[in-house]
Amino acid sequence: MTLATPAAGNLNAIEVHGITRGSFILRSAFAVGTVYSAGAIGPYVRHALAQGNAGDIDVLNFALTLELLETAFYKRALGLRLSSEVREMAQTFGTHEREHVAAIKETINGLGGKPDSAPKFSFPLSDERSFLALAQTLEETGVSAYNGAAGQIQAPEVLAAAGQIVQIEARHAAAIRTARSQAPAPLAFDKSLEMEQVLEAAKPFLKT
Repeated sequence: MTLATPAAGNLNAIEVHGITRGSFILRSAFAVGTVYSAGAIGPYVRHALAQGNAGDIDVLNFALTLELLETAFYKRALGLRLSSEVREMAQTFGTHEREHVAAIKETINGLGGKPDSAPKFSFPLSDERSFLALAQTLEETGVSAYNGAAGQIQAPEVLAAAGQIVQIEARHAAAIRTARSQAPAPLAFDKSLEMEQVLEAAKPFLKT
């Protein structure tokens, strides 16, 4: 068994209240990440979306839920006492996430779909240290989730757009790692898990 990193435990304290499929998959992915690591989230998301034969609109609504969560997170962080450098980071990244939300909504509408409404979120934040720790976890989780969802995307233009967003999420994660005095890219490849391990962790969450 691959144990979760200490930061992954923070995922368990994030509350996502929503009844859409995207919010359900996100809650379940967080639970899987808490058991194993952020690296387990990609395979879980890929499997969960494949279970329902998700089309591009379903994948985009999952991505929208993730971006709405990150937008709410950075907005909440601005209510904390942060150093000027970290506050600027939170403001910049929050702006990026809002732009991602707008772009995904526009794409969903362009495909004839309906963007999911925003769930309510709650984050365990109290100070700059807790913000940076959870920010790193969320950004790395986002990269893993996007990589997992990419395999379900059919339209090349949608895949290209997702690729542009995930690059920014990875840069966010690297910047936050640097702010925490950690190596921005410690490994040449992300650690992977066997699908059997991931599904074993996911069993309690696979019933929709």
